[in-house]
Amino acid sequence: IGIPLAEVYGMSENTGAMSFERFKVKPGTVGLAMPGSELAVFPDGEVCCRGGHVFQGYLNDPDKTAEAIDDDGWLHSGDIGELDDDGYLRIVDRKKELIITAGGKNISPANLEAELKSIPLVAQAAVIGDNRPFVSALLVLDGEVAPGWAARHGIQYSSLEELAAHPDVQAAVADGVEQAMAGFNNAERVKKWTLLAEEWLPDTDLLTPTFKLKRRGINAHFEKEIEALYS
Repeated sequence: IGIPLAEVYGMSENTGAMSFERFKVKPGTVGLAMPGSELAVFPDGEVCCRGGHVFQGYLNDPDKTAEAIDDDGWLHSGDIGELDDDGYLRIVDRKKELIITAGGKNISPANLEAELKSIPLVAQAAVIGDNRPFVSALLVLDGEVAPGWAARHGIQYSSLEELAAHPDVQAAVADGVEQAMAGFNNAERVKKWTLLAEEWLPDTDLLTPTFKLKRRGINAHFEKEIEALYS
């Protein structure tokens, strides 16, 4: 519709914007460091900034302040990111969300989950792999898309559970997973998955009210299914 869009990135602790670029927009990034400030991605991948826009600290909470700002004045965002050769910042994930496999590989589940949810028959996805030998995933069948897909393919079923287990559905999802993982390296790719039929609802042990994954709750609720992936 002709409206130019540019992403901005920041947090309250740096009084607004940390990065932005209005004119030379690079899709997939959140722009360049704000004038008069510095941006850096530390060795562990965390995005940090330094400059006059960084706050002095939390009121009456020196311990929390020390966690946020290091001795060199860098504000630690808690986000994982990448800086390209031109200085543009791309946000990858939250640091606390990172999965560390048994082999020591740091993996962003959000990137994998976004690709998995692009599969037409998949509505929701949760990547598993912390302290595991490989990455796996719990996938949820799209209850709105799947019935129409089944009708077009002449599949009869009595429940979504039965449909999720149908060989044709399993094959279609397998093809989708393979395509979704094509852009990731071998350590990051989902090696095994299981397709669930019941939708995950917000404000439960599985999702927050804003539909964010509760990974601890998901791991506990689907312990049997997860262990089966690694047996």
